[in-house]
Amino acid sequence: MNAEKKKHSFVVCVDNSEYPASLEKRKVYETLSDTQAERHGQIRVIDESGDDYLYPRHLFFPIHLPEAVGKIFSHAS
Repeated sequence: MNAEKKKHSFVVCVDNSEYPASLEKRKVYETLSDTQAERHGQIRVIDESGDDYLYPRHLFFPIHLPEAVGKIFSHAS
């Protein structure tokens, strides 16, 4: 995993209508930085299995969590 993919942030799902089996509306998801995906309007989201998948960015809203809370949500810890 390169340094770019180690940058973690969090989003909340605001629309799961395109992926109802994969995403839960109002759920917080961890993301990985992926500049190539971002150029195409996508975001890399980590699901419950620990795997990451690309989704359209418009399905999510970025949120900022305090560091202690981010560690609880992070799969990297």
